[in-house]
Amino acid sequence: MARVEFTNGMPAGELAGAAWIKSSHSNATGNCVELATLPDGRIAVRNSRDPEGPALVYTREEVAAFVAGARDGEFDSVVG
Repeated sequence: MARVEFTNGMPAGELAGAAWIKSSHSNATGNCVELATLPDGRIAVRNSRDPEGPALVYTREEVAAFVAGARDGEFDSVVG
């Protein structure tokens, strides 16, 4: 079996077997980002409005740092 290389900007539709999850805090029209854990342990992010569009791929540590910052309110000024 050929090894798939996951790269930033690859079409999310090419991430075969990815189980995408969306926050329960999504707005009423479902606009949100979705995340999926990849076989190599990294995490892909896509726009729920464009599920076949580009995916961004991050390490678990990068996503953990972002989530910690969000929990601490570090990005509140962006959406507030």
